[in-house]
Amino acid sequence: MTVFYNKTDFTIKVEVLELFVPASFLLYVIMLKNDRGDEMAIRIDGKALAQKMQSELADKVSLLKAEKGVIPGLVVILVGDDPASHIYVRNKERAAEKAGFYSETVRLSADISQEELLAIVDKYNHDDRFHGILVQLPLPAHIDEDSVVLAIDPDKDVDGFHHVNTGRLWSGQPMMVPCTPAGIMKMFEVYGISLEGKNAVVVGRSNIVGKPMAALLLEANATVTSTHSKTCHLSEITHKADILVVAIGKANFITADYVKNGAVVIDVGMNRDADGKLAGDVDFASVEPKASYITPVPGGVGPMTITMLLEQTYEATRRSLDH
Repeated sequence: MTVFYNKTDFTIKVEVLELFVPASFLLYVIMLKNDRGDEMAIRIDGKALAQKMQSELADKVSLLKAEKGVIPGLVVILVGDDPASHIYVRNKERAAEKAGFYSETVRLSADISQEELLAIVDKYNHDDRFHGILVQLPLPAHIDEDSVVLAIDPDKDVDGFHHVNTGRLWSGQPMMVPCTPAGIMKMFEVYGISLEGKNAVVVGRSNIVGKPMAALLLEANATVTSTHSKTCHLSEITHKADILVVAIGKANFITADYVKNGAVVIDVGMNRDADGKLAGDVDFASVEPKASYITPVPGGVGPMTITMLLEQTYEATRRSLDH
C-alpha cells in the first residue's frame, strides 16, 4: 500500500502494489512525505518477509515429509555462556520447530577442548538425521574457529563459512551462502531493487557479512567497492553508492553526510548506543529522509538471517536425496 499525502489539499491517495515474486509475497509499502515534500524512504520490513517465507517453508517441509518421508534436520552447537549467542540460538530453535524441522541443540561448557569439540562435529557429519550443522560463533579463545569450521562437512555447512563454500561463492557457483548476505539478496529481490550496473559499497570486510556480500553483489552485476577500517576518505566513497551495505558494529556510525539522495541503505549492525538503546550502524533518523529504501533496526536484516539458515537446511535436505 502506497500512501501519498498532498500537503496542498490534505488529500490522501492510496494504491496497492503487488510484487510477483517466487514466494508470492504480497508487499505493502508506506511512503510518507516529510516536511520538505520529499518522498521518504521505503522501510524494508524484514520481519514481515521472514514470517511469510517461514510459513511457506513449513508447507514445503510438510510436503517433503509426505512425499519422501524425510524431515530436514538441523543441529546447533553452542559453546560457553555468551548471552547474545544464547538468545540467537533460542530464536533459531523456535523458528526451526515452527517450520517443522527436526532440531537439536548441543550446549557445551566453555572449557571444552578443541579435540572434544571436533569429535562432536565429526559425529554429526556422519549422522544422516541432520542435513545442517551450525557451530555458533564466537568460540572461546582457546579454540581455533577456523579449524572447527573446516571440520564441518561442506554439504552440511549451512552457515556457508567452509572454504569450499567460500570458493563456490567467489567462483559464481554458490551453494551454501552466509545467511545474512543471502537474506539481504532476498530482500533486494522481493522489493524489486535492481542491482545490475549500480554502484554498490560494502562497509566492512568480515567473512560473515562484508566479503560474501561483495561477492553476491558482483554476481548480480553491480560495480562493487569494499571498504574497511583502513579505507581513506570513506564518506567520499559511500556518497557515490546507489546501494550501501553497512556491517561494522559501530552504533549510528553512518550519518546523512555519508549517503547520497536516493540510495538504498542496508543496516546490518546490532549495537547498543550510549543510552543503552538498540541501534544499527546507520543513524536511522538522519539517513532515512535521504534514502529510497532503508532497513530499520530491529526488524530489518536480523529476521532474514534465521530464515535463510532454515532455507539452506531445507535445500541441503533436498540435495541429500540425490546422493
